[in-house]
Amino acid sequence: MNKYSDIIREVDILDEQHAQLLAELFSAFSDPSRLRIISALKDLEMNVGTISEITGLSESATSHQLRGLRQLRLVRTRKEGRQVFYSLDDEHVKVLYDLGLNHILHG
Repeated sequence: MNKYSDIIREVDILDEQHAQLLAELFSAFSDPSRLRIISALKDLEMNVGTISEITGLSESATSHQLRGLRQLRLVRTRKEGRQVFYSLDDEHVKVLYDLGLNHILHG
C-alpha cells in the first residue's frame, strides 16, 4: 500500500472524456486569430466581412476560424435574410477570455 493511498482516494480528478473536451475547448484559445475574433465579438454581433476587416484576416480565413469556434460552441449564428451574424455563444466564453487576458496583463 502506498503511503499516499488516503490522499489518492480523496483526489477528485477529471475523467478522460471531460479532460478531452476541456482540452478541445482550450485549444480554441491557443490560436491568435481565434482570440482576435473572440475579442471582436465580445460586445457585438458581426458578419464575416466586418470581423475580417477588424481582425485583418481574409474573409476565407475568418470563415474557417469561425467554423472551428462554432463547432466548439464558442460562437453562434443568427441569420437575417442572406446575412449571417456571429456572436459569442454565451457569457462563459467572455469570462474565459477575460480571465486569460487578466492573467497575462497582471502576471
